[in-house]
Amino acid sequence: MKAFFEAIQSLFVDFLFKPLDAFRALELKGYWGWWGANIISWVAIIICGYYVVYWCKQLQIHQKNNEENQDTTAHSFLK
Repeated sequence: MKAFFEAIQSLFVDFLFKPLDAFRALELKGYWGWWGANIISWVAIIICGYYVVYWCKQLQIHQKNNEENQDTTAHSFLK
């Protein structure tokens, strides 16, 4: 069981968090590194914000067309 959790740790530390380590290293390189890291972060925030707004607009379209079933028994496991 210990090996399983060590594998999960290795996955996150050695692979999935590498981009974040690169951002941290870039930020510590000085003034322009700080700007570069923050611009990359802001671009990611803007992209995520755009898709949240798009998703909310799609939800409104489906709600106006009465295509959304908001009944609490809409799913069979809730009966």
